[in-house]
Amino acid sequence: PGEEEDKQGRPFVGRAGQLLTKCIEKAGYKREEVYIANINKCRPPLNRTPTIEEQEACIPFLLRQIEIINPQVLCLLGSTAYRGIFKKETKITKERGSIKDFMDKKVYITFHPAYILRNPKEEETFCQDIKNVFKLLGD
Repeated sequence: PGEEEDKQGRPFVGRAGQLLTKCIEKAGYKREEVYIANINKCRPPLNRTPTIEEQEACIPFLLRQIEIINPQVLCLLGSTAYRGIFKKETKITKERGSIKDFMDKKVYITFHPAYILRNPKEEETFCQDIKNVFKLLGD
């Protein structure tokens, strides 16, 4: 979570979250129709990337959220989420657009919206990825 997420206690409410919401709406859905969670439940000091140990401390909470919500599809936003779920490092540009399995669920991998804020030329690709996530619901 970033600073705004820490303040509000809700995931993806800052600038990156606004971009995510925009892409969800472009796909024809409302943010309220999706469940959004963070791998880490608190912001690391200086907003640095969470360590593996920090992720491991939070993963049981995320797994329980997935159990309770029981989504059809998961969408991992960025390499930190990928590392937390699949327990390996990757370059998100290599995995972006791929579909994997986790907990008997389809998992779509894409960029983190904060990456898009730094690389606006990728916004169309990111929004298309979000549309692709929703297309998986029909499969």
